Amino acid sequence: MGKKESLEDTAKVLGRMYDGIEYRGFAHSVVDDLAKFSGVPVWNGLTDDDHPTQVLADFLTAYEHLGKDFSEMKLAYVGDGRNNVANALMIGAAKVGMNYAVATPSSLNPAAELVDECRKWATENGSEILITADPFEAVKGADIIYTDIWCSMGEEDKIAERIELLKPYQVTKQLLESTGKNTIFEHCLPSFHDLNTSTAQMVYEKFGLKEMEVTDEVFRSPASVVFDEAENRMHTIKAVMVATLSDTLKF
Repeated sequence: MGKKESLEDTAKVLGRMYDGIEYRGFAHSVVDDLAKFSGVPVWNGLTDDDHPTQVLADFLTAYEHLGKDFSEMKLAYVGDGRNNVANALMIGAAKVGMNYAVATPSSLNPAAELVDECRKWATENGSEILITADPFEAVKGADIIYTDIWCSMGEEDKIAERIELLKPYQVTKQLLESTGKNTIFEHCLPSFHDLNTSTAQMVYEKFGLKEMEVTDEVFRSPASVVFDEAENRMHTIKAVMVATLSDTLKF
């Protein structure tokens, strides 16, 4: 898009052919422009800045397993604090009144402007946002520990730098047990928790790591609800489609 035909023109063509568009890509401006020009509902399936449909599945999974209101939950994200999933979780937590903590190196802190905006929403909804470099501080009292891969799409050339920065933020059994609660573990997947992928093999050969953002012990433990999350992506996206298409298609 934008190479031989403008994004505006492409959006208008797609809007004539489809009742809705899901965009999954890089620049967040693309999804905004598709929504502006297509004339049909547009869903953000993932951009560099945000991943809202993932968070719907994450929160539904937390509700199913914890059985309490979001306002009574605390979610701690450990890892790259300024990637799209971390941003989306902070936005979602602030809007539903869930306490949110992120443990990340200071160089990977979420954007200050986004933090300020989320803290306004959190204050309105009775929750708090904590940003710290200490993973054990972040997870204290957490109902949910969440992590993501250390290199997002398009950043694979930074793997050595990310390992150096984020190795202290690996989710381990010790970190999980330090919460003082029966905490659940969430991950948006895919996860590099063992050597059963070519990427993990490459990392092991170059850097000697058998596990990255989470240990295999935690990933396969009873605390892990990652495959419930994966299933709930289907259910929550269907719900979004019904909610946004129902007026147009008379569901």
